[in-house]
Amino acid sequence: MIRKMIGGVAGAWLALGAATTAFAQTAPALVDVAKLVGDKQVAAEAALTNKGDTTWMLVSSVLVLMMSVPGLALFYGGLVRTKNMLSVLMQVFMIVSITGLLWATYGYSLAFTGGSPFIGGFSKILMAGVTSGTYAVTFSNNVYIPELSYFVFQMTFAMITPALFIGSFAERFKFTPLMLFVVLWSTFVYYPIAHMVWYWAGPDFLYTNTNDAGFLWGKGALDFAGGTVVHINAGIAGLVGCLLIGKRLGYGKEATPPHSLTMTMIGASLLWVGWFGFNAGSNLEANGVAAVAFVNTMLATCAAAVSWAIVEQIVHKKPSMLGAASGAVAGLVAITPASGYGAPMTSIVLGLIVSPLCFFFVSTVKSKFKYDDTLDVFGVHCIGGITGALATGIVASPALGGQGVIDYTKFPSAPAATYDIIAQLQVQVEAVLLTLVWSGLGTVVIWFVLDKLLGMRISEEGEREGLDIADHGERAYNY
Repeated sequence: MIRKMIGGVAGAWLALGAATTAFAQTAPALVDVAKLVGDKQVAAEAALTNKGDTTWMLVSSVLVLMMSVPGLALFYGGLVRTKNMLSVLMQVFMIVSITGLLWATYGYSLAFTGGSPFIGGFSKILMAGVTSGTYAVTFSNNVYIPELSYFVFQMTFAMITPALFIGSFAERFKFTPLMLFVVLWSTFVYYPIAHMVWYWAGPDFLYTNTNDAGFLWGKGALDFAGGTVVHINAGIAGLVGCLLIGKRLGYGKEATPPHSLTMTMIGASLLWVGWFGFNAGSNLEANGVAAVAFVNTMLATCAAAVSWAIVEQIVHKKPSMLGAASGAVAGLVAITPASGYGAPMTSIVLGLIVSPLCFFFVSTVKSKFKYDDTLDVFGVHCIGGITGALATGIVASPALGGQGVIDYTKFPSAPAATYDIIAQLQVQVEAVLLTLVWSGLGTVVIWFVLDKLLGMRISEEGEREGLDIADHGERAYNY
């Protein structure tokens, strides 16, 4: 099932056992308990929500935040040269901070309210109407979570996505233009993709308005936790960015080894732990499907780490720590869209398959076409995301032990009568292609405008000196 959008007044009345009211497609779907029941607010909240679900969502939000800071920051920071370590930490830290403010200002409204199949509306600008008494729908009829818990959970996804693509053009990007790029990219690329894939009316009343959904959700695309929205989206933006900014000075002629694989291993481990919030939290409920997503995430990651090490043993005769960490991340990426749909054994197969594919792109393809994707964001996140997005259409099949899909056009919701792997694969291909085109073209346009106005690349002198000093006047290490 794809992540759900905010419930409406109609859904609230259904949950409370009262008569339904009409759902407005252009308005945010929410429930204001205080207005509905006055002094009976506590009882109504108990009927609408489960404390376990609420707790799990808040914990998951903390776990996903940990993926960015410190997880991704340390993972990337260990991979760059010493003179650029602090710049990567600063970039990730400030991207998280800026995108959090954007989310509260208008991002949440554009991504998760009705309006059109391609972008949301303005009804929740500045968090209008989002209070402790409003609720978001989950995947089950008459089950809700506090809207603020959904708001902050989705915020952490909006934070980490642009932080991912900086790895493609690390060590040569000016700080201020990068921050402006993130603002524009989030606005015109991330929020529309999130809306198209994840926005929908909710199980309690989608059956009354089957058109109230994002474009790709309406077509039946499956993305449980962000294969398209996060990884393909960021991965193709990273590739475009590294092609437009050009290679690092001395690329292919000078050695640029990671300065601290110890730090990279710590970052990868934090990513692995945090990813359970990323994937299992995307179920929005603390139930059996959350456990499915949790176990699938664990097994796919184990399999991918082992698979990458085996490939390196065959090709290079020595398995590396960097390879093991890269394999683990590739497995996490690939299982993301399939985590709540597949079965444990198919998740292992997916993990075993994705690492050789990503290894081929970060070694053979990258070498052949000579593009300087500094930290292999395209090779791991975009290729891993595409692999996972397409595989989701297969592993979700009940014939393979998958969860299948739910027909939310019926009330109460029920499993779809049949599952057609070929038909689902066609939809998955459409979702992948749309994400690639939307993000790729959007990145080109935004980059072109900012490059003309501000210039995106650090000076040659600054690049040789290192971004730590050139951009921030500090060093990561004082020895």
